[in-house]
Parts: sequence; C-alpha cells; structure tokens
Amino acid sequence: MAFGKNLLSKMATNDGHGENSPYFDGWKAYDSDPFHSIENPQGVIQMGLAENQLCFDLIQEWILKNPKASICSPEGVNDFKDVAIFQDYHGLPEFREAIAKFMAKVRGNIVEFDPDRVVMSGGATGAHETMAFCLANPGDAFLVPTPYYPGFDRDLRWRTGVKLLPVVCESSNNFKITREALEAACQKAEESNINVKGLLITNPSNPLGTILDRDTLQGLVNFINEKNIHLICDEIYAATVFTKPMYVSIAEILEEDKSCNRDLIHLVYSLSKDMGFPGFRIGIIYSYNDKVVSCARKMSSFGLVSTQTQQLIANMLADETFIEKFISESRRRLAARHGVFTRGLMQVRVGNLQSNAGLFFWMDLRRLLKESTVEAEMELWRVIINEVKLNVSPGSSFHCSEPGWFRVCYANMDDETMRIALRRIKKFVLQADEREAAAKKHMWHKNLQLSLSFRRWDETIMKTPRIVTPHMMSPHMIMSPHSPLPSPLVRARN
Repeated sequence: MAFGKNLLSKMATNDGHGENSPYFDGWKAYDSDPFHSIENPQGVIQMGLAENQLCFDLIQEWILKNPKASICSPEGVNDFKDVAIFQDYHGLPEFREAIAKFMAKVRGNIVEFDPDRVVMSGGATGAHETMAFCLANPGDAFLVPTPYYPGFDRDLRWRTGVKLLPVVCESSNNFKITREALEAACQKAEESNINVKGLLITNPSNPLGTILDRDTLQGLVNFINEKNIHLICDEIYAATVFTKPMYVSIAEILEEDKSCNRDLIHLVYSLSKDMGFPGFRIGIIYSYNDKVVSCARKMSSFGLVSTQTQQLIANMLADETFIEKFISESRRRLAARHGVFTRGLMQVRVGNLQSNAGLFFWMDLRRLLKESTVEAEMELWRVIINEVKLNVSPGSSFHCSEPGWFRVCYANMDDETMRIALRRIKKFVLQADEREAAAKKHMWHKNLQLSLSFRRWDETIMKTPRIVTPHMMSPHMIMSPHSPLPSPLVRARN
C-alpha cells in the first residue's frame, strides 16, 4: 500500500472549473487593477460582468419604507426567532408563492406558475448543476447552441461528469438555432457514441441579448419530443426585455401545445439579473416533471436560500405596486443605456448584433482582426485589456465559431464610468482606423514608387538600340515580330 501519494482528489486537482478561460482571465485583470474615478482613473473598467445595477435606488427606497421586511431591523425583530429556526427545504410558503407570481408577472401574466413546483437552489449555478444531476449520468451530454455562457462548462460539467456538445450557430442568420444545426450536432454525438439527454437553451440569450421567437421555440419543442430528450430553458433574463418584440416563455408554448410531453420541459430562473441580486443566491428550478421536482427538492439541501433572504424577498415581491414600477423603470433604463452605447459605437463604424434584452450586447470587431482566427481575436483582446483597459469578453470564450465578436456588459456601472468606457472604445477604434489608413497610404506610395521605377526602366529599355537575332527570339516573338516588349509594370499589376 502506498502512502503520501495523491493526497487530493481528482476533483480538487483538475481544471474542470474553467478558470483558465479568457472569460475569467478578464475578471482577474480587473481585480488586479480596478478602475476608480478618483483613486485609479486609469484602471480596468469591468465590462465582463453581467450585473444589473441600474435600479438600486428604487430597491433602497423600498427598504427604507418597509423596515419590517427585515428581521435585522427594530420593526422586524419580532419575527427573528421563527425565521432563524426555519429549515424546511421546501422553503417558506410565502416565498414560493411570491416567486411564482413574480415569474408570471415578468412574462406578462400570460401563464401561471404553481408554487408547489418552485424549487430553491443556490443561484442559477446550483440550479443548472441540480438539473444535470437529475437528468443525466456521467458521460451523457446536453446539446447547447453557440455562442453560450462560459459558466455552463463549470455549472453542468465539473462535478457531474456530463458533457456539453455545441450546436454551431452562425452570424449569417443572426445566430438563429436551426433544425439543420441541431441535427448536425446529433449526428456528431452518434458518431462519437455519446448519449444525448437534452437540449439547453438560454432565452433571452447570454451573450447575444436576443430572444427566441415563438416559431423557434415551437420548433425546439417539436425537436426534443421527436428525439425524446429533455429541454432545459434558462430564462434568468426574462424581465430585461426592453423593447419589442416582446418575450415569449417556454411556458407559453406548453400552454398552447397540448401534445407536448411536459415531463421533458424544465425551466431555470433566478433573481440575479432581473432584480440585480446575484449575492442573494436565489436560484429557481421549475419543472413540469413530478419526479424531477421531488429529486431536485431533496438535492436543494446542498444549496438552500437562507430564510432571512426568503422573508425579505417574499415581502418585496408581494408589493405589486413596487414590482410594477421596478420592472417598468428597469426596462426603460436598460433601453436607454443600450442605446447610448450602441449609437456611440456606430459613430466609429462598430456594429453589433441587433438585440433587445439582457445586460449586454454582442459587439462586432471582426474588421479589426489581422486575420480571421482565434489567435488574432485573442491578440486583439489582450490589447483591449492591457492598453485600452476594458474587460470585454472575447467570443471564443463563449464557444463562438466566428472570431471577432465580443460581449460588452453595460448595466454594472454608473453613468460617468459608462461615458469613460465608451470614450475609451471609440478612441481605440479611431486609432486603429488611423493606423490602417496610414498603412494603406504607405503601401500606395510604395507601389507608386515601384510603378514609376518600372516605367523608367521600361522607357530606358525601349530607347536603347538592340539587335535581335533569330536564335534570341522565343517562339512567341517569332510568331509576332511586331509586338512590343512585355512590360514588367503590366505583369506586376496582373
């Protein structure tokens, strides 16, 4: 028996967490040199973190008006004991009721959600891992349309042993999910002898900021029913849709399609994005499968939401007047911030994928690449991080098949920081354009000088008397004795 070897598990020593991705490297660059308007004005501005900080003034105002909602206030201290000792993994009934109503509210009250199907988890991260444990065995796989959130590689794979297989989507059709792409991914899985257990989608999309239309969602439901695999719908950005077309939830499709096998449909939700509460770790699993609900609820013991948080959120979400105001104002502010950024970038000929949701947009910097490769994208990204001092996330970290796309988060900063970030991007692009123009001008002058040099040489040759004997002629010259001598200038331009 060997002692002292392999003291740590494979889990502890592998790189399954995914921290070696440039997505997380950008965060590290920010952490080592964070921007501060006074203390570090030349630091890195964090644009790689999808946080919704635009409406905290409304949250703070509500808390001041409702001190009883917190057990840590004089007004709420009488509830301290009951809340502190509550440990049922079903969660506070009023919390599950409030979550179910809020989920319906942000989806336009078109569908209803059953509080008894609401399962708590430690954020969407915990919810996704729980779903993977419930639906798949180690070695099984989920199909995931690209580009997709880099954290999925950690959330669904690291501890579960599950694989993620990309469904390649392309910019030529605005990264839409097509039946052809789904079938191609299934074919690759079959050729590799990989068992596909489900399809994972994000709607609204992270990183694209787009939403799936009704026809696409219906097509996906048809696909998973035909294949008899699960559909996990990540809808954590549902309330961030700020302009038409309006959002369609998978729950709406189920209401309309009575032939669908509802046991195959599962929804992941959170308050991290829609309300801006990532630190509260409020993740939600809502499954239409009774066995999944039962299993996920038992597994939630490993990642419950604290009862103190449950009580505060239950009180806040139950205030319908406040929630109506918050959702409306949040959408207005997101639309305004999105417009400022995208219009500003258009002034320097930087485009983006047309979007109407999320806390980010998908910026197109393909024209700035030296060549269309991941290596060229990473070279550009390092310049943006180290010289421009902006942490934007490269498309390759989202498994995008086309180099040159970057996700830009815009809702995690104040207005002044936003203006500074926009100025930095615009200045960088203008300087890149100037360098390109200068390089083209230099090449034009170089070619002109070369052209003039050839022309002088050509004229010299033509003016110099020369006796040509038959043995010096090529067959072409003999056939065409009156043709002029071919000019090197002509050959150079062909």
